[in-house]
Amino acid sequence: MLSPGTRWLPCLLVLALAVTVGAEAVRPNSAEVFDNPKAKVPPPASPQRRSGAEGVPPLPLPATPLRRTELKRQPSPPALVGMINLSGASYKIEDSRRVPTGGYPTTTIDIERLMNVANSQLGIRYRYVPMSLESFSYDPTELPLLYLTGWTPMPELSDELVGKLRRYLYDGGTLVLHAQCGRGEFIESARRQIARLLPDRPLAPLDTDSPLFHARHNITQMRFRKDSEPFKTIPPYLEAVYLGCRPAIIFSPIDLNCGWDVANRPIEGGVLYHQDDAIDLGVNIITATLANLPYARSWGVGSVLHEQNADTRDQLVIAQVIHDGDWDPTPHALANLMAALQRNTTLNVQFKRQTLDLAGGEVFQHPVLFMTGLRDFKLSDAQAQRLHSFLKGGGVLIADASAGNRAFDAAFRREIKRVLGDAELKPLPLDSPLYQMPYDLRSVGYTDFAKAQLPGLTTPSLEGVELNGQLAVIYSSLGLSNGWEQLGFAYNRGYANDDALRLGVNIFCYALTH
Repeated sequence: MLSPGTRWLPCLLVLALAVTVGAEAVRPNSAEVFDNPKAKVPPPASPQRRSGAEGVPPLPLPATPLRRTELKRQPSPPALVGMINLSGASYKIEDSRRVPTGGYPTTTIDIERLMNVANSQLGIRYRYVPMSLESFSYDPTELPLLYLTGWTPMPELSDELVGKLRRYLYDGGTLVLHAQCGRGEFIESARRQIARLLPDRPLAPLDTDSPLFHARHNITQMRFRKDSEPFKTIPPYLEAVYLGCRPAIIFSPIDLNCGWDVANRPIEGGVLYHQDDAIDLGVNIITATLANLPYARSWGVGSVLHEQNADTRDQLVIAQVIHDGDWDPTPHALANLMAALQRNTTLNVQFKRQTLDLAGGEVFQHPVLFMTGLRDFKLSDAQAQRLHSFLKGGGVLIADASAGNRAFDAAFRREIKRVLGDAELKPLPLDSPLYQMPYDLRSVGYTDFAKAQLPGLTTPSLEGVELNGQLAVIYSSLGLSNGWEQLGFAYNRGYANDDALRLGVNIFCYALTH
């Protein structure tokens, strides 16, 4: 097993591979048009319905045939996935095969097989439906997951459709895209459209610790092949854009060829995962999407700080650090925490959150800074130096790895060492006054996800850095701010909600009174 400090390395290696494979190795020859053999596979035949007497052999008169009672048609299962059909693509039958005649070419063989396997493995009953962005309601309760694949350049979406899709994502929907046959022309165009959907949020590789690789199947390696070359084995690779702690946009530059027998039928000009591995990954995506639905719908309507736009007064205003590693996965956390501080302490709290860049002079206007994140990050030299001066001057940094994310955990430990040199993060002893006031928290509860991965947890697990006999850094490698949000994120490797809030109250009280 990889150590926390090296878990993110496979992602970087695979990213380099994916960029090479996706953007160059399968770039089409301008003189040739890529002929996708997957597009020539006909869809499964529609079930034929017969009347009660059809199929009964003729009987000699005057005998009267007994008519079989036809079973009533079962209600259709609920729709989970919307298969996006761009530009009204149409098909015709040639030599008993369905081939595209115009519009945007795509296929359904992958999603059909995936839904069948997912229903069987997960004990669920869902279906996919073809849909058009022009007629969709953009209500995630209608279709929680939208799916798009193609091998030609993705059409430019109108500003109106981009706005509607963005609202769909914020309301709890999930968008999954993959480059069929790993074609570079789709990859490049999809990245441009994704950047338009959520321009302030990065599309970046997922850490190998992501629930998307472990939600149902524990995927540590995947097989892929380019053209007819031998299969190679790599760590699982996906890219994602986060909203909160969930991947709202999931993108694979390598073909998730769920319905194609790539082991026996390689595609020249293609880069594809082995179909068995792709099926497991697809089932994980569906599993995580279903598990994240309640959280996703709540996240978009979370707590609003009712004094956010008010002038700053002589009250405590918590400042949150901006960095380059998905710095704001729990935007509702501080609102709930400040309400708890107001209810349970004598601290004069203003319901306002400020954000700041560590390189700016406003750092020294706050006695306490808060920091969290979901990915690897790196402080600039100017940011590291300013944080060093802040902590040496008596300021306190409170931080947590959102949802217990191990890529952020490894990065935080590395960056704090850069900032403070030989000063080390050390576990806080159970007799620390931080655990005793105003709540006695020498025994705490954890989420089910944390207990499943780290059995036996019953005590708090905070760490700190002491400078001049006082805690200058208070850090939790397990999710703390997720519990402050009270939104029930299924994959939170962290503290149970109530104890997370109590710990937060204790931490901030300690930081402001010592």
